[in-house]
Amino acid sequence: MCGIVGYIGDKEAYPIIIKGLHRLEYRGYDSAGVALLNGSLNVYKCKGKVSDLETFAKEKDKKGNIGIGHTRWATHGEPNDVNAHPHCSQSGDIVLIHNGIIENYAPIKQELKKRSYVFKSETDTEVLVNLIEDIKKNESVSLFEAVRIALNQVVGAYAIVVFEKSNPDELIAAKKGSPLVIGVGEKEFFIGSDATPIVEYTKNVIYLEDEEIAVLKRSGEIKIKTIKNKAKTPYIEELEMKLDTLEKGGFPHFMLKEIYEQPRSIKDSMRGRLNATKGTVNLGGIADYEKAFVNAKRIIIIGCGTSWHAGLVAEYLFEDLARIPVEVEYASEFRYRNPVIHEDDVVIAISQSGETADTLAAIELAKSKGATIIGICNVVGSSIPRATHAGSYTHAGPEIGVASTKAFTAQITILTLMALQIAQAKGTLSRTKFHELINELNVIPEKVQAVLERNKEIEAIAKIYKDARNALYLGRGYTFPVALEGALKLKEISYIHAEGYPAAEMKHGPIALIDENMPVFVIATQGTSYEKVVSNIQEVKARKGKIIAVVTEGDTVVKGLADYTIEVPQADEHLVPLIAVIPLQLLSYHVAVMRGCNVDQPRNLAKSVTVE
Repeated sequence: MCGIVGYIGDKEAYPIIIKGLHRLEYRGYDSAGVALLNGSLNVYKCKGKVSDLETFAKEKDKKGNIGIGHTRWATHGEPNDVNAHPHCSQSGDIVLIHNGIIENYAPIKQELKKRSYVFKSETDTEVLVNLIEDIKKNESVSLFEAVRIALNQVVGAYAIVVFEKSNPDELIAAKKGSPLVIGVGEKEFFIGSDATPIVEYTKNVIYLEDEEIAVLKRSGEIKIKTIKNKAKTPYIEELEMKLDTLEKGGFPHFMLKEIYEQPRSIKDSMRGRLNATKGTVNLGGIADYEKAFVNAKRIIIIGCGTSWHAGLVAEYLFEDLARIPVEVEYASEFRYRNPVIHEDDVVIAISQSGETADTLAAIELAKSKGATIIGICNVVGSSIPRATHAGSYTHAGPEIGVASTKAFTAQITILTLMALQIAQAKGTLSRTKFHELINELNVIPEKVQAVLERNKEIEAIAKIYKDARNALYLGRGYTFPVALEGALKLKEISYIHAEGYPAAEMKHGPIALIDENMPVFVIATQGTSYEKVVSNIQEVKARKGKIIAVVTEGDTVVKGLADYTIEVPQADEHLVPLIAVIPLQLLSYHVAVMRGCNVDQPRNLAKSVTVE
């Protein structure tokens, strides 16, 4: 939920840390800070964005070859200068940054107060840094040993980087439940919450595992131990990420760039897996577990937010094509409900970041019951791929905009391939229909591109409704999850209240809200429910609601009823979500820009929710 950067080596640390914080700002932007060591310790931090920190530190001493930086999404304590990270111990010798939540910080804080510690902030992080100092002082141990002992006493999730003023040649990093990556250079180390601050400097990385502590020395030496003091051998991997994927590439916002990347990201998600010429689908990541799918009595799909919406699309796909019952669960509810899970269940966990705390906890619960766990994730080396039995990466590339766009369509692409592969293995889909669908899926990128070319007309519609206070999104069948996703996009970046509903459910309550000021966005593409959706549109029109409809090219019926229509290419009903969501993404983007909202960093939101 927060962004962490660290550096130790021969280079100046500040430029590396600031650039890294900018790349991690999608993880949190309530406040930011740096700590630099150059004989003296200099800590600069302030409320606001990383650019505010740069302004604050502009005329200050920023020398030093060791440093740490942090961009915060507040959990304990409001966003302000005092609560911003880094936090120093009472003596000022130890400095620490932290992502996560220390759940038992309150009793630790009370105990430290009895020992004359005074706290300046409201954060659990300041409690942790003083606990480390107290252990180091009273037990006469090294900083590493003090960190190790402290982490055995705390309950919760953490990714931390810590160093001490008296030792400029050592950084210590540790994690549990929050991501932390170490970049390995030539006698230098880089630390990040993910690889985005690191890729510019080195391709060699180490992904810390839970309850591991790394000691990084200026000499180039690295040691890794568990919090139980067991030595581990560092495993260095090579990054596949490219630097140009982290830049805006001429677009005004990352979100718009990522919307426009969808023809490529969908194609990349299919590459090597779909062969339309040969008529094959092969997701290698689930090959060893195909039998578990075939024999499954039930599939449980877990996710949060946009990933949950992708799971709803998958419910239709797996039940329709593979004839397997599916339940789609919010990970946060699933884990606390004492769910009934059987050993012959297959659980599919969906997450863009691979670090979603609730989804990870739900995975562990399902694993403990003996279920087969399949992951769908975008970030190589993240926690969910390591926690699951098998799975598939989406290959969407880094998604920097907080509002997910290309990750959603990439997830649906993988889920469609998965449903087709299992349907073929089970024999529940005719060969004719199978070939028809894979041929259709193969040309989806071109159809998405065709929708993107309608951007100007979508922008014009956005201008008409930018001042709306509420909006309703309706869909049926495969397009119901698209309605939910469209509503989510609008509310999270433009701050307009919006709700998605199954079109038929409108008259069971929401129809009471409809008047001449209510824009109603309807996905009315051709399919089995088309006539029913037309009836629902007529119900809205009878109440003077304003209809903005996404329709199949050439439609004349809905065009005669709707105030505005956005045409999308014809597609098989199973694949319509991949196309129909694009105009809703663009519409939300333009409305937010016209309202003066920060579309890449909407208020109160962070990209990766690594805390409960």
